[in-house]
Amino acid sequence: MKISSYLVLRLINALIVLTIALLISALVFNKLADQQMRSLIREMVKSELQSNPELLRNLQKNSTALKIWMDERTKYYMRIYGLDKPLWYRVLHRVAQQLKLDFGSSSTMISASGSSRVSDIILEALPKTILLFTTGTIIVIILGLLLGMKAAQMAGSTLDKSISIFALLSYSLPMWWTGMLFIIIFAYYLKIFPSGGMMSAPPPEGLLAKIGDVLYHLALPVGTYVFVSFGGWSYITRNVVLSHLQEDFVMAARAKGLPERKVLYGHVLRASAPPIVTMVIGSLLGSLSGAMISEIVFNWPGMGRLYWNALNQFDIPVLMGNTTISMMLFLASLVLMDITYIILDPRVRVGAISVGR
Repeated sequence: MKISSYLVLRLINALIVLTIALLISALVFNKLADQQMRSLIREMVKSELQSNPELLRNLQKNSTALKIWMDERTKYYMRIYGLDKPLWYRVLHRVAQQLKLDFGSSSTMISASGSSRVSDIILEALPKTILLFTTGTIIVIILGLLLGMKAAQMAGSTLDKSISIFALLSYSLPMWWTGMLFIIIFAYYLKIFPSGGMMSAPPPEGLLAKIGDVLYHLALPVGTYVFVSFGGWSYITRNVVLSHLQEDFVMAARAKGLPERKVLYGHVLRASAPPIVTMVIGSLLGSLSGAMISEIVFNWPGMGRLYWNALNQFDIPVLMGNTTISMMLFLASLVLMDITYIILDPRVRVGAISVGR
């Protein structure tokens, strides 16, 4: 099987997994979605009646006629919105809409621009999550790689032991708890950073002032994320690199008299690339979906807090749209990892070609 055929197969598998996951989500949310739609239809029928005073006066004289009219209008709207269709049809229709990224309109939530379209609400929250977690993830990756490789190079040293101890301690700390602790220390006691939010109220005037204000609010949540995460990254990188430092090709490179820096970055890092790149891709794409509790703690208006607000308000279209985007990002990371492995590791490339023989 050619590599292109293998990748097409992986994309088809990802699409099947996404469809099954959306099918389960649609079944879970179906009852609430139907209830909300029926409530909306009742309000629409009442509003239609109230907007026509002459019709209202005539129907109020005959309660039977009023009931018949309301039943007919309700059935009319139920046909329009597909509520007269069987359960399997409604569920499959919702799944098809999600696959087309047609999330519809929210039931209660609106974007800052006043739009009730779910796509607008998500597109408004997604860049804010990218700004927070992707920025933090990039810093964590850089620090983790540099410290991890240095610790592997100096295995058994004070630096190596310190990184290992710090990784075990920091990785066990819940990010939300650490965030609250940092807010108490740096926002309330030291008064260095704001306790939350993305911008001051009222926001400063001028583009540069606004950018500076956002960075000022960004510092504490990013610092918390980096503090909790970079130790684990360093420790994992250290172990991956250390396992390759014992290989024969490293000893051969050193025997040739190559500089240690070239051995480390030119040979060892290249051999360690597949698992490290896997972590990089997974971390970057995973950061796009946000972290619900962390965004709530710092009052950051990203995807995580959007999901929490949608849960509190029982806004099913926003929940479904947010879930779909998160699933797509997760599956995209898996496909991207497969592609990266094929490029970096010849053994995987051979395995992909031999599939199906």
